[in-house]
Parts: sequence; structure tokens; C-alpha cells
Amino acid sequence: MGYLVRTSAAMLAAIAVSAAAAGEAGGELPPGYEEGLPILRLQKDAARDRGWLLVRDGVLVFDLKTRRTIARISLPEWLWVDEVYSCPPDLALGPKGEALVSSNVVQTLWRIDPVSLAVTRHALVLDVHNDRDVGFTGLAFSEAHGAFYAVSYFGALWRIDPQLARAQKIELSVPIGGACGVAVRTTKSRFSRFFGLCVRGDQRAGWTVNLTPDRRSGYVIAQPCTP
Repeated sequence: MGYLVRTSAAMLAAIAVSAAAAGEAGGELPPGYEEGLPILRLQKDAARDRGWLLVRDGVLVFDLKTRRTIARISLPEWLWVDEVYSCPPDLALGPKGEALVSSNVVQTLWRIDPVSLAVTRHALVLDVHNDRDVGFTGLAFSEAHGAFYAVSYFGALWRIDPQLARAQKIELSVPIGGACGVAVRTTKSRFSRFFGLCVRGDQRAGWTVNLTPDRRSGYVIAQPCTP
């Protein structure tokens, strides 16, 4: 596990979003985290009354009703960097209650089993950009496609296969540089006939990305959307 503790404006903005989400959770957080301990990401699994906190040294799992800590989980060889012009890694939940954690500097995912809480490490094979460090600053699962989508801070959007083996880059009409988070759009809009993703930016409001039916390309609209 490793990270550099040097906080940039982009990182502060991204952590502030997570802190705001934590604030909206009210009294659901474990003791200590309501008082401002750093949270990189908060996810709530209401179906299982389970909360997941991505923090600087791993993942904390807790009971949403009692606030009791269920487990503190270390991520083997987890690497992320806190440097200028970057955003934190992310944590997303899958269809069976599993958690996926990204790195913001390497194309590796850490999967946490929902029952045993055991961690497995998955190094993804990319179809492009193999000559550079590629990490993911946003993760989201699409029930419609049975796959995860991810964004990279330098402006790329990816589709990750269900086996967590490969990541395919989705060609975009314009880059989404500064992408710090992604969510599947579920609200209705005039573009609702398209599958859409809501991408959050670091220093801007964000983008709406409408994907083609084959999910190989997407049209970017320079305005945010609501997941």
C-alpha cells in the first residue's frame, strides 16, 4: 500500500464532495468519521444495511443501522497518489454487494467479496494507452449492461468486462479532462433513449455522456446530469 500525502486543489475539491455526501448520511457514519476524519468515498448498500468507506489506508465496512464497524480491510499493494492535477481513487458496489476499489495511477482493481470480505487483485488489460500510467478516478456499475464503467483523470472513459480482466476505451466526441467521478444516469431527459453517464469534473460542473447502442463511442455534452 502506498500513497503520497500532498493535497492539491483538485484533490481537495474531490474530497469535499465525498465529505458532503458523508454529511448527508447524518448519524449513519461510524464514530470519528462524523468529526472530519478523511473519507475518499462513501457508498451505502441499503439492501444489506451496510456502509463502505474508502479511506487513506483501505476500506472500512460498517452497519448502517447500528454504526458498528464490521471490518477494516487492507488492500494488498494498493497504490494511489495525491498530487497536483489529480483526484482520489474510487469505490463502487456491484450487483451482489461486492465492492470494487480503484487506483488513480495504475489499471488495477481490488474486489472485496460481500460475504467473506476477502480481497482479490485484478490487473486489467487495456486496449490502448499501454505506454502510460492509467488509473481510474471514477467507477460505476450498470445493471443494464452487467459491467462497470470507469473514468481516468486525463479524459478517458472505459468499459470494464464482468470478469474484471479487460478495459475497453470508449471513443468520445471530446475528451473529458479532469474527470473525477462517474454515475449511471437513471433520470428521464430528452436524451433518455440513449444510455447515459453523468461525469463529475474537478474544477467544472461536469458532463453528460450519451453512449451509442454498441457502447463503443459516446457523445459528450458540456453540462452536468443527475444520476
